[in-house]
Amino acid sequence: MKHSFALDVETYELWLSPGQHGYRLHLNDEVIAPVAFSHQLDGSGILAIAGDTVPVKFAIHGDMLHLHIRGRTHILRYRDQLRTLACSDEESNHLVARAPMPGVVIATRVSRGDVVSAGATLMLVESMKLEFVVRAPRSGVVERIHFKVGESFERDSALVTFSEEGR
Repeated sequence: MKHSFALDVETYELWLSPGQHGYRLHLNDEVIAPVAFSHQLDGSGILAIAGDTVPVKFAIHGDMLHLHIRGRTHILRYRDQLRTLACSDEESNHLVARAPMPGVVIATRVSRGDVVSAGATLMLVESMKLEFVVRAPRSGVVERIHFKVGESFERDSALVTFSEEGR
């Protein structure tokens, strides 16, 4: 699964994949190999990238990662893909909760016309044998449920569309 991190105003997508000699780091469109990281309980570790080893210090606080490497400190913010995709489409004052990965609808917790609050459970879905909850990114009125229980969907599919409350 891809992970997104914000550093200053830039967003970086990264993920690991197995390689011939350890792991490969995919950073946006660049592939860096091999990559390894060993860490201690005290928030320090050794990062090895393409044969170069670098000592690092880190601290994680909520969605913030404080990383000290090569004499500089960087503050990265983890961007939750569920939240990012749920808010990604605001055409014509409509909000769309989107699928962060392909899956199948297990249960729907709302109906057309329901008024929902931010964070309300819209549906339960299963992807790669994991269940997760799709939540409303803000308050609104359910306008359309795009998939029925048992139906499958692709990544970035619109799952639930709703309009702002009072529209």
